Amino acid sequence: MSKWTRRALIALAFLVVVGGGAYYWLIVESHMPADAEFSLDMNAVRELADAMPGDKPENIQVEQVAGFAFPATAIVAGDGWAQKAMPVFSYRVVYPDGTSGIIDTAMDQKTAEAAGAPEFDQDAYDRMSAAMHKASFILITHEHMDHIGGLAAQPDVAALTPVVKITKEQQDHPERSAPVTFPEGVREGFTPVVYDRLTAIAPGIVLIKAPGHSPGSQMIYVRKADGTEILFLGDAVWQFRNIEVMRERARLVTQFMLKEDRMAVFGQIKALAALHEAEPGLKMMPGHDGGMMASLLEEGVLSKGFE
Repeated sequence: MSKWTRRALIALAFLVVVGGGAYYWLIVESHMPADAEFSLDMNAVRELADAMPGDKPENIQVEQVAGFAFPATAIVAGDGWAQKAMPVFSYRVVYPDGTSGIIDTAMDQKTAEAAGAPEFDQDAYDRMSAAMHKASFILITHEHMDHIGGLAAQPDVAALTPVVKITKEQQDHPERSAPVTFPEGVREGFTPVVYDRLTAIAPGIVLIKAPGHSPGSQMIYVRKADGTEILFLGDAVWQFRNIEVMRERARLVTQFMLKEDRMAVFGQIKALAALHEAEPGLKMMPGHDGGMMASLLEEGVLSKGFE
């Protein structure tokens, strides 16, 4: 073997090692850090849910407005390259007296097309838009385009200002909503919800601060009149498998695309896994999990379609 061939093989081996290491680090590695922590005191959450006077909601309706498809490893690191559906939902919480609230507002068709979403349901979007204009409150799990975009796209969004319960962190980070923008002055006109760890926002509904996926990320707890409990996780996890296997999204996604606080999200995953083991009857709805959605619809926890 000539010295040049030997040098070439050494260089190739070096590239394989470096490339393989980079691939593992960016695409596969998702070890749960031992010191990852997140405080999730469900006793305190339930006390707050019961403390606000009034009837609790009798129904939670859902619309699937749009849908993405991502490689499985983008959702759960190391899960391979097969495409997995990532539906985009909006929820309507309905009270016995007919009043209602909205959790997440999906996105409009223009935003969906710009983001490369292959699915968009205009009828579902129209029903959601109409429901927003009848709502007593509008809540956003976090400030990304596929959760806040439907609100920003309303032609008369300024008229919704009194019922929008955006948090201070969501208001302060418009860059996290890109490419979605509000008309000039509208975002600044919202009166933000300011709270530390927990706050009740309506009978049976509690906000749980959970920054990590974005600065303004929060979970939303809903307790129905029949006692059913559901925790809307936002995008702390995209699908329930993140909790089952206690793995984050691929580092390529979390650090270079989403700019997540990865340690904070790991803490939330650990806390949610422990909560699910301790209280399997408490329902959890991840941000983009069609399988979990189908199960909750079948169980009657959620109802399909805004009425």
